[in-house]
Amino acid sequence: MRRIFLESLRAVQDLFTGKGRAMKMYLAMQRELVVVEQAGEGWQAHTFLEGLQPTCLAVDPFRSEIVYCGTFGRGLWRSEDAGRSWQPVGDAGAAMEPYENNGITQPHITSLAISLTEQNQGYGVVYAGSEPSTIYRSEDGGQNWRELKALRELPSAPSWRFPPRPYTSHVRWITPDPRVPGRLFAAIEAGALVRSLDGGETWEDRVPDAPIDTHTLVMHPQAPDCLYSAAGDGFSSPGRGYNESYDGGQSWQRPDEGLEQHYLWGLAVDPGNPDTIVVSASPGPYAAHHQREEAQSAIYLKQASQPWRRISDGLPDIEGTVVPVLASHEAEPGVFYALCNRGLYRSADAGQHWKVLPIPWKEEYLTQHHQALALSTT
Repeated sequence: MRRIFLESLRAVQDLFTGKGRAMKMYLAMQRELVVVEQAGEGWQAHTFLEGLQPTCLAVDPFRSEIVYCGTFGRGLWRSEDAGRSWQPVGDAGAAMEPYENNGITQPHITSLAISLTEQNQGYGVVYAGSEPSTIYRSEDGGQNWRELKALRELPSAPSWRFPPRPYTSHVRWITPDPRVPGRLFAAIEAGALVRSLDGGETWEDRVPDAPIDTHTLVMHPQAPDCLYSAAGDGFSSPGRGYNESYDGGQSWQRPDEGLEQHYLWGLAVDPGNPDTIVVSASPGPYAAHHQREEAQSAIYLKQASQPWRRISDGLPDIEGTVVPVLASHEAEPGVFYALCNRGLYRSADAGQHWKVLPIPWKEEYLTQHHQALALSTT
């Protein structure tokens, strides 16, 4: 018992970042949002937006008290006090209130991103994606929004289809370039990976051989023009699950040696080393997302030119594990986080070994599908 307590205490102490700050975590579970923060030598976990099906999260890098949470069916929500309270944003999230026409009218928010290179009035420029595939932009901390209509005018748009709901598609991921102002990438599930060079005013359509079912798309400040894509393409075409571009998405390579599962979902890059990458993978979509005993997924690590290798030390069994969401934060070089139905896991040695964090975990989470993970320093 004493050993367990000491290991838990070390896990808490390890979460302190530079200058005495600690990591705050936002977990989008299937039916509620969980905000986790350190409380002395333990943890506090508070739930919000119960029953609203959170889907995506973003923390303003310029003002960490501003946090956004998208939901599937009740629109976008914003917190102005680091997750202690939440208010609906836009007409889709407002109930029994006057229509204000401030831009967001879609209730199904599927992706969020905040630019590191674009800001106005102290706020980062925010992008919100939805189902059907639409992207909105806000330049005033989420008060007002404008649809970037050129996205839906792309030639490939009529072919976009989400397999479980083939009559529609959605913006699965948005990635603003961390070095180039206005350069923006959007992954449509499923059908395209597209690019804008002017903050979404105009768009370039998908290029030949690019992934068409990207689930997570990452860029790294130390790797100009490099894109990392974890995609579902590998399910029907093994070898196409992991994708890299070194020229801003114009051409693609697929170093997949060592990957035993080819349906990729989560992806994170070491903030201190752009050549250290972790991905989460499953044999296919059913094994990735089924919430009960049929679930099966694993985490793989790649370092520089070495092959991928499956990591298991400290992680749950692959059987029964819903495919994890992965994350990293610039304040913690060499650190990765993985959120799955079994808990929230952390690696402090660049993905080699993991520990489950001693946070409260409801029994119902074991049979649910988590959606997103966002990190912030306090």
